[in-house]
Amino acid sequence: MRRDSGQPAVTYVIIALTLAVFVLQLIPGLGITDHLLYAGVYSIPELGHFEPWRMLTVALVHSQGFILHVGLNMYTLWIFGRMLEPMIGRWRFAMLYIVTAFGSSVGVLLLDNPLQAVVGASGAIFGLMGATLVIVHRLGGNMNGLLILVGINLVIGFIPGLNIAWQAHLGGLVTGALLGLVLVATRRRKQQTLQKLGIAGVIVILLVLAVIGTRLYV
Repeated sequence: MRRDSGQPAVTYVIIALTLAVFVLQLIPGLGITDHLLYAGVYSIPELGHFEPWRMLTVALVHSQGFILHVGLNMYTLWIFGRMLEPMIGRWRFAMLYIVTAFGSSVGVLLLDNPLQAVVGASGAIFGLMGATLVIVHRLGGNMNGLLILVGINLVIGFIPGLNIAWQAHLGGLVTGALLGLVLVATRRRKQQTLQKLGIAGVIVILLVLAVIGTRLYV
C-alpha cells in the first residue's frame, strides 16, 4: 500500500476547516448551523426541502452548547488521521473521509426520524475507524486496542439520554469498513483500476440505499 511521506496534510486541513466553521457557528445571525446540519427530510424532494448537499456539510458543524463535541471529534480525527493518511495516501484519505461522511448520513436517512436534525463529524470519524480496523487486520497487525476503542464508542452511542446519533456512527463505520476492504485488497500498483471500480461500487451502493431511504417516507 502506497505511503505518503511528511505530515498528514489532509487531516490538518479537515481539522482547520471544521474549527473555522465552528467559529462561524458562534457568530449570532449567520445561521451557519441551520444551513449545514442534516436531517432525512433534506433528502426527500416530495417534502419540499431537497438539499442533499447537507449529507456532506453535516460533518462540518458541531454542537454549540458543548465545546467538547468538536474538541473530541477533532482529537480523534487527529489520532486516526496521523495513522491512516500516511498509510493509504492523501487523496485516498480525503476520499475516505468524504464518502464515509455521506455513508453516515445515509445511515441517518435509513434509521432515524426524518425530522431529527444531526450535526457532527463523528460519522465520518467512525468511517476512519472502520477502514483502519479492516486494513490493520488484513495486514496482520494487532487490533485489540482498536477494537476496544471502536466498541466503547459504539456502546456509548446507544446509551439513552446522551442524544448521540448512533445511526450516523453505524453508517460511517460500515462504509469505512467496505472502503478499507477495497483499498487493502487492491493495494498493488497494477490493481489501481480495480481499486477505482471498487470505490465507485461502494458509492453506487450508498446512492441506491439513499434512494431507498427517500422512498420510506413518501
